[in-house]
Amino acid sequence: MSVGEVVRFALRGLSANKLRSALTMLGILIGVAAVILLVAVGNGSAQAVASRIEALGTNTVTVLGTGRGATLTLPIASALSDPVLAPDVASVSPVVSASATLTYDGTDHDVNSFVGTTPGWFTASNTPVGQGAAFTADDEAQGRRVVVIGQTVAEELFPGVDPIDQQVTVGGALFTVIGVLAAKSSTGFQDSNDTAVAPLTAVRQVLTGYGALNSILVEAASPGRVSAVQSQVASILDQRLGVTAGDTAPYRIQNASQLLETQTETADTFTALLGAVAAISLLVGGIGITNIMLVTVTERTREIGIRKALGAPRRTVLTQFLIEATLLSVIGGALGVLAALIGSRFEIVGVRPVIVPSSVALALGVSIAIGLFFGGLPAARAARLRPIDALRYE
Repeated sequence: MSVGEVVRFALRGLSANKLRSALTMLGILIGVAAVILLVAVGNGSAQAVASRIEALGTNTVTVLGTGRGATLTLPIASALSDPVLAPDVASVSPVVSASATLTYDGTDHDVNSFVGTTPGWFTASNTPVGQGAAFTADDEAQGRRVVVIGQTVAEELFPGVDPIDQQVTVGGALFTVIGVLAAKSSTGFQDSNDTAVAPLTAVRQVLTGYGALNSILVEAASPGRVSAVQSQVASILDQRLGVTAGDTAPYRIQNASQLLETQTETADTFTALLGAVAAISLLVGGIGITNIMLVTVTERTREIGIRKALGAPRRTVLTQFLIEATLLSVIGGALGVLAALIGSRFEIVGVRPVIVPSSVALALGVSIAIGLFFGGLPAARAARLRPIDALRYE
């Protein structure tokens, strides 16, 4: 019997029980789609976070206080601009931040990140102004209450209205909107455009008071000098804060490049975990194939006996049932890939999935392997049947 005839017999066997075959393929479909989509969600989340870290600029380091002992202050931030001790530092931006409620014309909007800083922050953090203008050094020195808002804030407070030169109330004080930040991509868990930036002096007067800084953003002269800047900043901080060898520093320095590397490693682990969890559904689908094929062999025992009595070799019977099982998994897998491609067009838990081509190939390969492996037992059982026993079966 030719391969074409064996495949034709296999298709005829599957079509004899359309509903049962469809339900079996549905199990494989769900498993394959789950593997591809969950890996795509992990990959999409990783890319979104990576783009945000890269958007901060790979030529910056961020100094954060640890809450132990000394705190970050404006004099310490100013000391980091020393051209002798820190020749590779291009700019230093002290930062304070707080949550605040912005009010305009009776409409309130809560902003989790109301940032107070200096004009150099816009360039150092790679946060350009898309409309209007950023505040100036004179605005910061005079403590003028001006603010640059993010796209989300503009959409929430000023629908259909030009926000430039409008006044919003923040902490009981009036701030004039002088600019709108250019749109930034978000991770899905945090909206990067839901922010507002104002002069450091004004924010400290109205919101945060004159306590410690939240952080200090230090820009290196070039991406290749980031490591040198990190060492120079650490040396100045140790000197200013009285940190000696063996002491635990009351600060930590975050390097954007190191953050990106750490995030990539974490994302790879997260994606692998999601794929492993989804693969369980493929295993369940394989067990379903074994169950259905065992039932099929039992139902067609007399057919197998007749074929063997007419001279069909054991290999032909084995091949037919293996092909039936494999067709179930291949068709289900192909439909699963199609479902995953359609699903990837929509956001899942706030993340736009990014299909990984290798996950598609792997999921299809595993589905074929499942058909061969889990279909092997029923096929072998059918091939071992003796014609005389099969013909007596009722």
